[in-house]
Amino acid sequence: MSETASTRTPSSSTRAPLSPTLRSSLTRSKERGRSDRADLDAVLDAGMLCHLGVVLHGTPVVIPTIYGRDGDTLYLHGSTGSGNLRAAMTGDVSLTVTHLDGIVYARSAMHFSMNYRSAVIHARPVELTDPDERMHALRVIVEQAAPGAWDAVRSPNKKEMAATLVLAVDLTEASVKVRTGGPRDDAEDIAAGGVWAGVLPMRTVFDAPISSDDLAPDIEIPAHVLQRCTTPVTV
Repeated sequence: MSETASTRTPSSSTRAPLSPTLRSSLTRSKERGRSDRADLDAVLDAGMLCHLGVVLHGTPVVIPTIYGRDGDTLYLHGSTGSGNLRAAMTGDVSLTVTHLDGIVYARSAMHFSMNYRSAVIHARPVELTDPDERMHALRVIVEQAAPGAWDAVRSPNKKEMAATLVLAVDLTEASVKVRTGGPRDDAEDIAAGGVWAGVLPMRTVFDAPISSDDLAPDIEIPAHVLQRCTTPVTV
């Protein structure tokens, strides 16, 4: 069985809590902040896509990209020709991961909201040059999105590795913010009645896998793919 990021994470009881800095301190709705590193782990491990904010040619640019987490490090990768990733190595970046869990319907338009889990990370990415560290990082990224896939497919070859830039992002400076529950309506709006209020939950699901058109008919869908499906799959 392949090792995943969550199995390599130290116990939260042995890790220091998130320490807010000027950049990572919440300025609004501070009651939604979480300081336990386990909360940061949970937000990152539940995701597959992050948004990386860099400054390119003097202009802010936000790039969606896949990632993988191992302990207190988050890994990114891309082409060695990527100007965005090259820019990420020239200074600090901001990286965000957000999960939308529901639309909060209120009795007043100004009290509509969303239930969510989010993490914001501030760091200066470091390029990995050690071959073993680079391969490990790529494995973590693949396993984040497709658990069990790394051991089932061909590993990257020398040509592919030479064309790939791999970055490590330290998770020391980060903030976590979570909203749960129903609307926070004003007492007079509740008393007035006549308007529905509540939460419309949201979640991400995986449908049945679709085999490639060029796949040999005798190749079955592997177990590690079927395990991710939310809807029933007929095999």
